[in-house]
Amino acid sequence: MGPHPAVAAIRLAVRRVLHDILDEQSAPHAELPRPELQTAHAQTPHAVQTPHAPHSPYGDHGPETTPSPGPRTARLSGQPPLGVPTPSRGRRLAARAPQGSQAAHERPSPLVLVACSGGADSMALASALAFEAPKLGVRAGGITVDHGLQAGSDLRADEVAQRLRELGLDPVEAVTVAVGRDGGPEAAARDARYAALDAAAERHGAAAILLGHTRDDQAETVLLGLARGSGIRSLSGMAAVSGAGGRYRRPFLHIDRQTARKACMAQSLPVWDDPHNTDPAYTRSRLRHEGLPALEKALGKGVVEALARTAQLSRDDADALDAWAGQAEAAARDDAGCLECAKLHALPPAVRRRVLRRAAIDAGAPAGSLFARHIEEVDRLITGWRGQGAINLPGKVVARRQGGRLVIRQG
Repeated sequence: MGPHPAVAAIRLAVRRVLHDILDEQSAPHAELPRPELQTAHAQTPHAVQTPHAPHSPYGDHGPETTPSPGPRTARLSGQPPLGVPTPSRGRRLAARAPQGSQAAHERPSPLVLVACSGGADSMALASALAFEAPKLGVRAGGITVDHGLQAGSDLRADEVAQRLRELGLDPVEAVTVAVGRDGGPEAAARDARYAALDAAAERHGAAAILLGHTRDDQAETVLLGLARGSGIRSLSGMAAVSGAGGRYRRPFLHIDRQTARKACMAQSLPVWDDPHNTDPAYTRSRLRHEGLPALEKALGKGVVEALARTAQLSRDDADALDAWAGQAEAAARDDAGCLECAKLHALPPAVRRRVLRRAAIDAGAPAGSLFARHIEEVDRLITGWRGQGAINLPGKVVARRQGGRLVIRQG
């Protein structure tokens, strides 16, 4: 008798991601996705989101609202490392190495970490990783981040770390971070989480970190982007692969939240439900418990699936437009590297504004602070030129038109 269908689904999703990681490890010089071809919040782990739309890297951890007392880092270990060579693993690595090469025996097995808060999504992800990784010769570890924002959070983090150890993951870390105030409490907590995950990946030399965002999270992200009046890139939701060098992977974007919870129940995995996830003070919580149910009542079942499908279609369109903008930018620059206004004017608006945004970011404007209104003002230097002055952009970047050229630089 095979595993419960929910367990089988999450294991298959993780297995596919691990295969992708192994393929990339065997071809280290393969071209990685350009950051601009990913979602705004996933271009880098620290890109800015609006304060009312927090996202945890775990996929099931809610927003938090008070400062942390200070950093504490504790590494918990005990279980021997996974990924001890086996005949099947040896055959797989040998098949990936050049014929007659020693690389299959010399290359260390890659380490994949799972970010886990103890909630159903990330616990299901951790259990699937612990099951699948040894079969593929992949080392598997875990990290849980304690923000220090709730009473007893340090004890809860240690409990989660112990559960990860019991699954057989190693190395395992429980890391406490200091949460600042920049961008609001939710954004600051999110930035601290990703900074901790990045540091853990560097510390352990991890090839990837798995995040537990589900199809439901994707649907919520699309709706929040729609409500903000964001562009097509925001509507494309979360990328399956994001971060520096494709560090972050989201295997569950096609799996609903209930499947992850059923997988935990089928395996008797204890889970922790963050009370912030049901707190109506937060926009995402209201959307989850009031907005989406109201939409399904009015429009019928399938809203979540349709929104997730919209995200993928939007991502395909946005990727194509970004690629076009990259080519158009190169063609629009003169020998001195300045953008020629006549060539920009001939471009479709969607492509031209992408070129302008890329140029502003290259000049030093922070991507998270560069909004549509900024790009529209710069665009008027091209399409509505009447001798207007320079446009001030975030990051002390200035855009001005000079002699038929668009000059964007700091100062």
